[in-house]
Amino acid sequence: MSNLLADIALQVDLVDIALMTLLVIVAIAIIRLRDLFEVVVLSGIFSLLSACIFTTLDAVDVAFTEAAVGAGISTVLFLTTLSLTSRREASQYRHSRAGIVVCLVTGGALVYGTLDMPHFGDPEAPVHQHVAPRYIGESPREIGVPNMVTSVLASYRGYDTLGETAVIFTAGLTVLLLLRRSGRGDAHKAVDERRDGAAMRDAMVLRVMSKLFIPLILLFALYVQFHGDFGPGGGFQAGVIFAAAFVLYSMINGIEHTRKIAPPDRVEIFISLGLLLYIGTGLASFFTGGNFLEYKVLAADAVAGEHLGIILIELGVGITVAAVMINTYVHFSSRRRV
Repeated sequence: MSNLLADIALQVDLVDIALMTLLVIVAIAIIRLRDLFEVVVLSGIFSLLSACIFTTLDAVDVAFTEAAVGAGISTVLFLTTLSLTSRREASQYRHSRAGIVVCLVTGGALVYGTLDMPHFGDPEAPVHQHVAPRYIGESPREIGVPNMVTSVLASYRGYDTLGETAVIFTAGLTVLLLLRRSGRGDAHKAVDERRDGAAMRDAMVLRVMSKLFIPLILLFALYVQFHGDFGPGGGFQAGVIFAAAFVLYSMINGIEHTRKIAPPDRVEIFISLGLLLYIGTGLASFFTGGNFLEYKVLAADAVAGEHLGIILIELGVGITVAAVMINTYVHFSSRRRV
């Protein structure tokens, strides 16, 4: 038995070493390349490798988020931005020595800081002796959610998650302020319509298969949204996956068709709606006799109240994330090439 465990540990170590080696190679390639299209593709691969490393560390929820956001929707947004500019990076005739010195000093400081860190997997590390034992021991009784990550993020650290949702709301609002264009002329519209009409019109296989996969993607997004209590998932991942279905539809059928089924002015309402649902859940807890975001007062049974509160705030997160991603993609894709 001990030999078997030793073999498994050795295999896990080899996998970690291989993934970290690939991660370093991809990072160096990203720095050296000047073709921005290749850089974007490699950035997606970098995120996917990071997701694999998170998985080997049993951080499945983090891996899920990294794969959906980093390797998925972010790569699409970068490629959309790249289609509006040039794929070649401008040549740098001068290199800043001061910048190199700053990078070396900062990197050296970070490496020096790791010398005092606990060894990998050390059970005596401070993180395992602080609040983690309480989460592990009390979460099933207090929250009643099988997925401890969800109970921590949505209940114990509900304020932190509210702040993250507010950051996403602010980012979406910033995109609207920077990219929104009013009063577009008919000539510009005609140019955009000609470009948009050519969006994979002759790709019959893609158009047919998208009709099969888009409903499945939406269904999977709903599963991730409402199954986050029991397994990896939740509002962040579900919102990105839900938005990915609209991005796929837009890539196949064109941006104008997407604007018809998801009008930007209506999607903008959902950006605020999700955050308001989150805040409203906290206020409901407050006016029901508990503290802000203390869900146990939302129902006669404390555990049932926790479940209800978590479902509502996760739904708010999913709505805001999906609306921000859809609106960002639509506004980027609606711009003309510069």
